[in-house]
Amino acid sequence: MAKQKPVIIYENTVSGTFVRRLNRFTAEVLIDGQTEIVHIKNTGRLQELLVPKAKVTMQKTSNPNRKTEYDLISVYKPKLKWVNIDSLAPNALMKQELMSRNYDLVKPEYNYGESRIDFYMERDGEKFLTEVKGCTLADDLHPGIGLFPDAPTERGVKHLYELAKAAKEGHHCEVAFVIQMNGIHLVFPNEKTQPEFKTALVDAAKLGVQIICYNCHVEANSVKITSVVVDTARFVNM
Repeated sequence: MAKQKPVIIYENTVSGTFVRRLNRFTAEVLIDGQTEIVHIKNTGRLQELLVPKAKVTMQKTSNPNRKTEYDLISVYKPKLKWVNIDSLAPNALMKQELMSRNYDLVKPEYNYGESRIDFYMERDGEKFLTEVKGCTLADDLHPGIGLFPDAPTERGVKHLYELAKAAKEGHHCEVAFVIQMNGIHLVFPNEKTQPEFKTALVDAAKLGVQIICYNCHVEANSVKITSVVVDTARFVNM
């Protein structure tokens, strides 16, 4: 029997129209003709997505103590259709993926060196580390290509060097790019935004860290991993 593909389906969703971003965490959205302040579940720049009059989808919270009643989870971009911007989704999807691989142990938020790596696994005495990166930025000049990061991430660079160190010490290490967009199959380092990330990614690949892209199908209220592309060789050869 084929294993179930990792999927997230959001309940209690409503549609709206994006008005403007107020800060990293909140935005104004029109819902049924009323302006609502909603929580943005992503602190990235998202400049290419969060534009005035964009169609968006929110999830209504069941927590009465929340300051905002809605979480913004997806944005419609004509070339890509729906884009999932929930920064918690990539780790949730990868947890499902890793749990399906019959590891003896899957432990989220694992302290290694001076970093906290997203997942630590064990199988038959072997040790594994997976760091997850959600990709929401498409390269509009090159169809099918995503870019990471969309904003400088010193933490992300640090994680890559920690994974490289772990690989040298015998761990099986993986950088998992979960692509939260339709029709995007590979992720390239966003050199314009942070050249240091590319350097760290290439160095990590050359030391044995696997670079893997997880392609997704995204709808207004769901995101599902559909296929996997191992892309390590491209970075080793850079």
